[in-house]
Amino acid sequence: MYLEYNAEQRKGKILELLHESGKVRVSDLSRMFHISEVTIRIDLADLESHGLLSRVHGGAVSSYKNYYNMNFNQRFSTNEAEKKAIAEYVANTVRDNDTVMMNAGTTTLFSLRALNVRRNISIVTNSIAIALEASGNANFNVVLLGGLVNTKYQFTYGDDALHQLSRYHADKLILSVDGIHAETGFSTYYNQEAEISRQMLRLSESALIAADYTKIGRTALTAIAPIDVAETLVTNKKANQDELDRIQAAGLHIITV
Repeated sequence: MYLEYNAEQRKGKILELLHESGKVRVSDLSRMFHISEVTIRIDLADLESHGLLSRVHGGAVSSYKNYYNMNFNQRFSTNEAEKKAIAEYVANTVRDNDTVMMNAGTTTLFSLRALNVRRNISIVTNSIAIALEASGNANFNVVLLGGLVNTKYQFTYGDDALHQLSRYHADKLILSVDGIHAETGFSTYYNQEAEISRQMLRLSESALIAADYTKIGRTALTAIAPIDVAETLVTNKKANQDELDRIQAAGLHIITV
């Protein structure tokens, strides 16, 4: 007996195997998933096109340590100054008494810290790190969505989390993503969290995307939504200007800090 994976789950498992061993073989993956080597090669080609691995003879090796392989604490210290600059701008868009949804991510955690000057903010989040930190501030009313737990990246997900989330409505969404591309829209490396982000977009009056310059022009593993579902992107002046122009032409207002 073996587990059946859809294409997205299969590619996620391939990335997990790469993280563990640094290399995978087409023949081994074909036996593991009970599918043809041709299909495995198609999966690897797709992952390579997103910058997640490099194909070699007979398999693939890991090539994307900075995004997929880092744990939460490692990611927190990467591009820290750029994330803090984004967070300061984001915090200034939130008013006292607002209800704010925030997904998991290091930039959203920095944004939470910048919100300390606001009063009576209600926060709905699937981020364990955000909930723990916000719970120590009397100005924050915190709702942590229940459900399954991703311990490495410290977020909740799944049907229970989505059911609970559906009961809330927010004035503003602060959304962290792993990729922003004019054609493919917003995307994430963590397919477990993608539906949480989609539902937060539907349940918020306005959506602000908080993403450092390294995410611009990139397409991650799992699509979240097209560009025009959000109002504003806050990123860094270091971002590729040609990519920003294309994103803005697709309907997203851009602020660079």
